[in-house]
Amino acid sequence: MTEATPPKNLPPKKLVLDALWRARTNKFGDFAGYDMPLQFEGLIPEHNWTRAHAGLFDVSHMGPCFIGLPKDHGLAPEAAHAAIAAQVERIVPSDIAGLKPGQIRYTTLLNALGGVLDDLMIARPSEPEAQGDLYVVVNAGCKHADWDYMGRSFDPGIRIVRADDRCLLALQGPEAADAFSLLCPAAADMNFMTYARLEVGTFGRLTISRSGYTGEDGYEILVKADQAQGLAEALLSDVRVKPIGLGARDTLRLEAGLCLYGHELDPGTSPIEADLAWIIQKRRREAKDFPGAMHITRHLTDGPPKKRVGLKPKDRAPARDGVEIHKDGRMIGMVSSGGFSPTLNAPISMGYVEAKFAAPGTIVDLMVRGQPRAAEVTPLPFVPHQYRRSKGKGS
Repeated sequence: MTEATPPKNLPPKKLVLDALWRARTNKFGDFAGYDMPLQFEGLIPEHNWTRAHAGLFDVSHMGPCFIGLPKDHGLAPEAAHAAIAAQVERIVPSDIAGLKPGQIRYTTLLNALGGVLDDLMIARPSEPEAQGDLYVVVNAGCKHADWDYMGRSFDPGIRIVRADDRCLLALQGPEAADAFSLLCPAAADMNFMTYARLEVGTFGRLTISRSGYTGEDGYEILVKADQAQGLAEALLSDVRVKPIGLGARDTLRLEAGLCLYGHELDPGTSPIEADLAWIIQKRRREAKDFPGAMHITRHLTDGPPKKRVGLKPKDRAPARDGVEIHKDGRMIGMVSSGGFSPTLNAPISMGYVEAKFAAPGTIVDLMVRGQPRAAEVTPLPFVPHQYRRSKGKGS
């Protein structure tokens, strides 16, 4: 079951760990209806700490949930997975049926024209007795609409169990695995985009994915509210781990060239325009059985009218979202995200341009405060990803 979209203009909700974070900072802001810590030591030192060590982010504003067949479905494990995958494939273009036990896929919810309603993670459990269930994490600002959309799209009896009353922590950075393995040794053997439910000491059963949105190795950990403070304090007791605010999460995401819903993704943009063609596996491309398949297939075959690109300004002036992109005095696109890169010590942006101007090396003008500033189209990501993968295997 899902709940109706909550009324607007309510005061922001407090995180489960609100008191823990307020003991460390007074820099909070409203994001997607939640009162979120924005900074602790400062954006740049927090960003750099995560790139060098391990940062702990509270991302409990997100929309974790479990989708499942009726408890008494009576199906064998593979049949159960096929049945729940068929429900979810009605609204996403990815091959959910093809997920291996313990595997995660990044995908998008689509509207009838192939536009993106949200981006999300979908994970298949590894336990035979849990087949027929999926663990799903949607975005904070879209979660109520997403759950409503799922409820309308699935057959009666399909369960949608919200888990946003729990705490979702993201531990990210090159030392994240070493730090977390002291509490959960089994997590060290997980690869990027895999998922497990593990009993971890006094913290009970944790839902753990080796994933994140910083470009670094790390984990997202779903923990029950009454165990959240103990887990967070245990992680923070490691000298390699510091709390990190929402500000650095965004600069890390931008350097990694990752999409943010409402900026790079929206209902008027297809996955192909967003450079996410890889989320649509061969079986789904051939079947053309997902929302907006006709429009998306046209973009795959003929090329999209616009493309998401990286942009490196030639000077120090950052171009932020909403800045027009010009070529030869004509507007050809718009910046979707932008700011200063602490890692590169330079401004960077992402944006959309007409497809014919998307080739790396193309020089364009960014209209910053009405003045043209030269920038170069550049491949993404700006900073290489550091995900943990098995040698010789894809994810």
